[in-house]
Amino acid sequence: MATGTTTGSARVRRSLAALVVAAAAALASPAVAHPAAGRAGPSRSDLATGTRTPIKHLVVIFQENVSFDHYFATYPKAANPPGEPRFVASPSTPPVNGLTRGLVTDNPNAVAPFRLDRSQAFLCTNEHAYRLQQEAMHGGLMDRFVEALGPTTAGCDPGQVMGYFDGNTVTALWNYAQRFSLGDNFFANTIGPSTPGVINLVSGQTHGATPAERVDEIAEGTLIGDPDPRYDDCSLAPGDEGSGGVARLSGTNVGDLLSAHGLTWGWFQGGFRPTARVGGKVVCGAAHQNIHGDTIPDYIPHHEPFQYYAATANPHHLPPSSTAMIGRTDRANHQYGLRDFWRAARHGRLPAVSFLKAPHYQDGHDGKSDPLDEQVFLVHTINALQSLDAWKSMAIVIAYDDPGGFYDHVFPPITNQSNDPRYDALLGPGLCGRPSPHAYLDRCGHGLRLPLLVISPFVRPDSVDHKLLEQASILRFIEDNWRLGRIGDQSFDATADSLSSMFDFAGRPHEKPLFLDPRTGEKVRGR
Repeated sequence: MATGTTTGSARVRRSLAALVVAAAAALASPAVAHPAAGRAGPSRSDLATGTRTPIKHLVVIFQENVSFDHYFATYPKAANPPGEPRFVASPSTPPVNGLTRGLVTDNPNAVAPFRLDRSQAFLCTNEHAYRLQQEAMHGGLMDRFVEALGPTTAGCDPGQVMGYFDGNTVTALWNYAQRFSLGDNFFANTIGPSTPGVINLVSGQTHGATPAERVDEIAEGTLIGDPDPRYDDCSLAPGDEGSGGVARLSGTNVGDLLSAHGLTWGWFQGGFRPTARVGGKVVCGAAHQNIHGDTIPDYIPHHEPFQYYAATANPHHLPPSSTAMIGRTDRANHQYGLRDFWRAARHGRLPAVSFLKAPHYQDGHDGKSDPLDEQVFLVHTINALQSLDAWKSMAIVIAYDDPGGFYDHVFPPITNQSNDPRYDALLGPGLCGRPSPHAYLDRCGHGLRLPLLVISPFVRPDSVDHKLLEQASILRFIEDNWRLGRIGDQSFDATADSLSSMFDFAGRPHEKPLFLDPRTGEKVRGR
């Protein structure tokens, strides 16, 4: 079992400082003591910053490779077999657009959807490239997932793409949905793997990538694959999981907008802190063992979006010059390890906008992570965040970069079209609709549905939001809440709706936290 899986009932009964210690278990070395955090509130500078809503602190936890149906297909009904954590929904829980009996018994795919037991949490890595996902969707027939996206590694079952978990495995996420707000109509902005998803989160614009055409990475100047970031010493390291090359991006991202307005912000990623320096470059050597017994590197360069932009990169992974400078512009340039996030929280300096990326074994990525390791990270983190005074003005967003090849039954609205003969295939060879003459190609989308949860005192408890939202909706909320303006240059922020529909700012805030057990995902008694 991965490190850091101590039961939540013991941890949550400890002091608030110990909660933050537990949350920081995602750091590279389990032998390193993590900074404790007391009930620290927002810094004075952030309190002085006007926002359009009561949200003064936004924390975005961005996870990996999960479709909506893969985690919420049968929500709120769980099988509840003996010996597994139980989930029994409130009678008033609204339904979601999940798998109906007809889609289970008469599914057009080669394998019918099936429940994955908690004992089957670890799965192989699926295929999920830009063109292959289009082929799986097959013009809206949604019938070629097994053939197009099933894992190709020897010994792996291609039919696993049709599997789904329920509230006996992703128990914490289902409990968060019960207490807070779940979106069941949230889509990837474009079809594709991890890097396009994370770039859409921070800029809504995957065009502007160089060097020019790289097979399966860059097409027509658009990022479609997983090249490593150009401005990162740890790119192309031995055992790297990127697609083989490096790329950089021009244009503006949300970090540029936040810095221009004097706001604190940061990207905090597991394993970002270097473990060594070799030949003038740092080494990101931190690793953990997942529940399958594999040793997995904590830091994945192509999951770090700001390292693709010269203006927001920290190529040598330099630490912040002081605790007071976390979230501000110094040598770290807003790019940090997770320990720095908790250090800032302990000292009452939680940034206005924080992006958290789990170490790879806890990010949910098939073949590397799993729902149980992921749950440990999510619960430790959210337990600790709810223990801060800043919780009273906070929103936590849990979202995902791409569907990871897993089945989702909803054909997404294709609002951005492309006709690249090499890489588009949604409606036939070379076809994803008819783009306008000046549109950037290879941004076919929306991609498939992804899970979305908003955890905040300012949401309607046990609510399901059906509004069409997308990855750039998170970007749009940040822009609107802090009055930042727009990215421009055909960024999807211009057309995305904000996350505001998931909040209830007119009602009375519900500040009571929900403390869960990180091992089981169940509620901690007495809290």
